[in-house]
Amino acid sequence: METAHGEVTSVSRNDVYSFTKPTRDEIVLVAGVGIEGDSHAGVNVRHKSRVRVDPTQPNLRQVHLIHQELFADVARKGYEVRPGNLGENVTTRGIDLLGLPVGTILRFGPAPGEAAVPDAASVVGMLTGVLTAAESATLNEPTARATEAVRAALAREAAAETTAAADPRPALVVAGLRNPCQQINTFQPGLLKEVIGHDESGGLVRKGGIMTVVLRGGTIRPGDAITAELPPRPHAALEPI
Repeated sequence: METAHGEVTSVSRNDVYSFTKPTRDEIVLVAGVGIEGDSHAGVNVRHKSRVRVDPTQPNLRQVHLIHQELFADVARKGYEVRPGNLGENVTTRGIDLLGLPVGTILRFGPAPGEAAVPDAASVVGMLTGVLTAAESATLNEPTARATEAVRAALAREAAAETTAAADPRPALVVAGLRNPCQQINTFQPGLLKEVIGHDESGGLVRKGGIMTVVLRGGTIRPGDAITAELPPRPHAALEPI
């Protein structure tokens, strides 16, 4: 299994809708729902712009992650951005979030010892609500592909349980990219252009972080290790969802 590693530098949550989110000492993941007490937790889409368009859409944007390295990049252009300012729930360091393939499983905390594995809660049924919502809604192509990647990640996790290899750590499944919006310019004028760039071929590069769904519940704190378990090849790049 291919893996990558990083670290949590900050966690944020807000129980009311706002662009920025205050930092916390910890956040609690709830499987299939999101972050306990966060305004964007739920089975169906919770972001207001998405709700206005179609409230039946599945919530593949339960937990938002941003790499802290982005803050250093924009600081060189004169912008001061702190953890939680762009609305993310988890700020990371040392891991290429944007380069992860869809369906990657992110686990938080130290690897469990053998004694912890039998206590892992079964993942069977944990994402039923989100996947059922996806089956009932009309999905665009990126969302449909993200849904299938989440379903495949759940199947891998369920299969691991049958071999006594279940990992009880809090875990997320990577579903797609955040699509940076005009609210970023409202936060700091001109910042949006620094969060959207272009690659060598002229293709659009969205730097605003990634969106995930909760595979396993549990507590995440600053300083926690992150282990990214990549899905089997061939890998599919993240798309905005």
